[in-house]
Amino acid sequence: MGEAAYRLQQKPEHNVEIVVHVDEALEEERREDVVTRLGQTEGIKSADFCPLRFHLMVISYDREVIGSQEVLASIKSQDIHAQLIGPV
Repeated sequence: MGEAAYRLQQKPEHNVEIVVHVDEALEEERREDVVTRLGQTEGIKSADFCPLRFHLMVISYDREVIGSQEVLASIKSQDIHAQLIGPV
């Protein structure tokens, strides 16, 4: 964990957090699958659904590796209707 925090501190200008609105009401298992698949995408640092607001996701990524539209496309490729709300 200390390593990840160190990498973030080295180049914080490369790290971006965005909020994505998911149109469908997803069950817990499906949400876990979405988060797992996003975590396997190069450049995505973390992805989480907001507690008690399961229609919102906060995703952190390295903008030098992946862009916001590619993050959104990764979500949509999982047969999910989603919209980019914007940066945190």
